[in-house]
Amino acid sequence: MGAFSPGGQSKTKRRYAEIETEVMATEMPPAPPLKSGLDLVVAWSIVGTFVILASAVIYLMETILMPVTLGIVVGMVLGLAADRLSKFGVPAGLGGFLLGLVFVVGLFFLINTLIEPLSTVAGQAPGMIERSMERILPYLERFEWFRVALEGTDEKALADMAMQNAGAMLGIVASGLTPAFVQTLIFLAALGLFLLGRAQLRKTIILAFATRERRLAAIRIMNAIENAVGFYFSTASVIYMVLGSITAFIAFIGGFAMAPLWGLFAFVSSFIPYLGVTAMTIALFCAGLMTHDSLLIAIAPAAAFFLLHLVMENLVTPAILGHRLEINPFIIFVAIIFWTWMWGAVGAMLAMPLSLIAMTVFEEVRPRPPERQLPA
Repeated sequence: MGAFSPGGQSKTKRRYAEIETEVMATEMPPAPPLKSGLDLVVAWSIVGTFVILASAVIYLMETILMPVTLGIVVGMVLGLAADRLSKFGVPAGLGGFLLGLVFVVGLFFLINTLIEPLSTVAGQAPGMIERSMERILPYLERFEWFRVALEGTDEKALADMAMQNAGAMLGIVASGLTPAFVQTLIFLAALGLFLLGRAQLRKTIILAFATRERRLAAIRIMNAIENAVGFYFSTASVIYMVLGSITAFIAFIGGFAMAPLWGLFAFVSSFIPYLGVTAMTIALFCAGLMTHDSLLIAIAPAAAFFLLHLVMENLVTPAILGHRLEINPFIIFVAIIFWTWMWGAVGAMLAMPLSLIAMTVFEEVRPRPPERQLPA
């Protein structure tokens, strides 16, 4: 090794001094002005006003926005499946069309299958409600608070009032069939057009950005959204199919009529977090009361379904979905309340995929801290 040179050290010091002088002579950009409290209030007021107006538009345009949104979400899943089929030589456009056709045919087959049993249930609704009241009232009268609430009330008058309200409820359901039919047509049209123009729509969105970095970010966000929604629906469908099959077996063992129909309802209702399992448990409980005289045997199917759903949602589903889809349960709960208030049962079903979309966009666009480098 060479000897240490004092001259080299002095040259280095002079070079450092020149760099410091040059840096100090360079004009620094002006610091951004600090925002006052009034500026923050104005900014948040603008954001709040936008959120209120957007919520009002979403609520008022339910007839159009709800089926279109549902068509886009379903189209994402079918489009992703079509991309998977393209690996086997099937063009993406043709695969999307075939999958959409299969979906529509299956939907119409399902509706045609449900028309007869639902019509039978609607025709027998007054008698079913009367029998349910006759079965439930003796059990409720065992509780002191219920006897106090019913003191001075005629049980026959109570049953008559329930039957009259049942007719009004059926009338409300019947009056909602026409809007539901129109929304179904909008949904099918949105789904078909989305699948046909999916590639062109992606291209248009990407080219709308001017720089290469933003276009790459748009591609990354759209791919992440489709992968998250597709993974959720495909995995949840398999889990809920197993749940529906076991529920059909529970209904068969419990002596219920149309056991496969109970399994189908369990499968569909499972896509509505919290609300679906509640409605399904209540329906099984009422059906048990109308089928069996013993209280323990009557509540057994509802209890078995509730425990099964509890295990599925808290053990099986998190074990499979948790490593890829991490969303705070409180956020899901708030989203369910918001979208149920906006769009009813369909809104509750869309709460989870819409939350996934929002969280995926947030994760992709939020600034990330620089990665720490290990010392050399």
